[in-house]
Amino acid sequence: MTALMQLLLVGFVRFPAGHARIRPVAGSDPFNAFDLLRDTMEGMMRIGLTGGIAAGKSTVAQRLNDLGLVVIDYDALARQIVAPGSEGLRRIAQEFGEQAICEDGGLNRSWLAGHVFGEQAAPGARERLDAIEHPLIYEAASRIEQRLMRGECETDGEVDGADVDSNHETGGHDGGTDGKCDDDENHERRGKYDGSRSRGWREAATRAIVVHDVPLLAEVIDAVPFSFAHIVSVEAPAETRIARMMGTRGMTREQALGRIRHQSSEAERRALADEVIDATQPIERMFEHVDTLVAQWRSELRDESYR
Repeated sequence: MTALMQLLLVGFVRFPAGHARIRPVAGSDPFNAFDLLRDTMEGMMRIGLTGGIAAGKSTVAQRLNDLGLVVIDYDALARQIVAPGSEGLRRIAQEFGEQAICEDGGLNRSWLAGHVFGEQAAPGARERLDAIEHPLIYEAASRIEQRLMRGECETDGEVDGADVDSNHETGGHDGGTDGKCDDDENHERRGKYDGSRSRGWREAATRAIVVHDVPLLAEVIDAVPFSFAHIVSVEAPAETRIARMMGTRGMTREQALGRIRHQSSEAERRALADEVIDATQPIERMFEHVDTLVAQWRSELRDESYR
């Protein structure tokens, strides 16, 4: 059991009857769950978005953003909270050693991935990393929600964790295959809203549908300090995902299999979700499915119980 799963349970978020996935809210430093709830209980519908690595979740997230929904990308937040000079990076170095930091001050993702996910990883290494990162990620997500509800966000400015083009579906420590240290050269869109940014923020200023894009939601569902009205999982066969990782991410077959092994199973994600999107169907049909879901959620959001 990870440290996050031992947090004190302090409250719940209310959703309309028949659509609720009530989960306990964890309250622990560095943020207070009551502060999180104060600004998000009314007028907000949370959607949990997850899926197998390389299944097509990012495509669905982009469609949701194009339709005007706010998408909080947890992989982008995972990068943010371990940026050079951050508290997260300091804690990682303290826990795993100074080798976790490159000479330029960035996170040595390849080194850390090997020591957390590799065959030589020490027992409990992933749990130790999760105990550092997860509270910081949840805090960052809660700040975005609170800014939304207070109407403090700019429609065309940068927004923390708002990227929907993620290549780090193992929690931000994929490490790649090039052995390089942390490098944002290929992540210039991180922290910005793409697609219909203004539409999304205008909707969020009044009655928001906020999508939490959480690759490992099935693994953290009992610890994550948010409740979701609906959970959507994007799925594709393992061989399809392996081929995608080998073709687009430069992984070997063994590396791709390793990424899959470190995630929950498809059966576990399907059991958690109340909607499953088949990412192997033609993209037009997949988008029709997504569009139908958004129309349904907006209808539910107009229900009196959200006010």
